[in-house]
Amino acid sequence: MRKINLDELRIMAENAKAGLKTVAENLGRPVKIYIHWSAGHYDQYYNDYHINIGKNGELFVSTDDFNEYKLHTYHRNSGAVAISAACAYNAHSANDLGPEPPTDYQIEGIAQSLAVLTKALDIPIDNKHVMTHAEAADNLDGDFRWHEPYGPASTVERWDFWVIKEGDEPGSGGDILRGKGVWYCNNGL
Repeated sequence: MRKINLDELRIMAENAKAGLKTVAENLGRPVKIYIHWSAGHYDQYYNDYHINIGKNGELFVSTDDFNEYKLHTYHRNSGAVAISAACAYNAHSANDLGPEPPTDYQIEGIAQSLAVLTKALDIPIDNKHVMTHAEAADNLDGDFRWHEPYGPASTVERWDFWVIKEGDEPGSGGDILRGKGVWYCNNGL
């Protein structure tokens, strides 16, 4: 795991852009960014994700090439970049995010990363290109070719960022993260 800054993130994304686009086009879909939480501790980072966000918003990468295939989102790994906040240890539901819920710093780190990545990859911040694992699990982009639903609207196997904070409106997590990403895009990142 290597710590990086947003400038390094931009360069890595620019270097991976052509490869990600080719793979995604071969699958008949756009390049995607998937947002996860690790379901681990704040200081626990995983190689399953290209980018890990620490408790204080720090960025760590598990690879030097975002074209590297990672196992992060069931049947949606190719032509995609995975971001994961190191949090949600022992979370049980949208109303119980456990003793290590997402921090405000992690939320801002995700949003800043989205702004940088989407600009570098030349994709919009919308739910067709940027999704939480909860949204992808239930195919909320409308693409049902890859798997049966397994998210909060069905079997609840994956519900990463269905909410940001306990008590949030169910299903609001992706819109909040995308909205913050758009704000950073419009304000200098």
